[in-house]
Amino acid sequence: QVQLVESGGGLVQAGGSLRLSCAASGSIFSYIGMAWYRQAPGKQRELVARIFNSGSTNYADSVKGRFTISRDNAKSTVYLQMNSLNPEDTAVYYCNAWRVSSIYWGQGTQVTVSS
Repeated sequence: QVQLVESGGGLVQAGGSLRLSCAASGSIFSYIGMAWYRQAPGKQRELVARIFNSGSTNYADSVKGRFTISRDNAKSTVYLQMNSLNPEDTAVYYCNAWRVSSIYWGQGTQVTVSS
């Protein structure tokens, strides 16, 4: 059974940084790609960043230049380095992985940015 376990969320002041981790069961190369989504209260879940097996990455416009997605293949872990955080980044952040016919989600980790 596929498991994605997030960690690293917490409370941080505006301008601060956090690094989220997502540990995947099995090799991350078994997925087409992995991503981070977030969902703020009263809003839809939105894509933050994703990384494909090729290593290519995509970012939401709102986080470009501030967030970086990366991976450690040996640890089957994907990271989201978040810098220059602002209150609008407050949300539950979810790890996501997908294969041709399956999509998997982690349980989410709360990120709260105080002004």
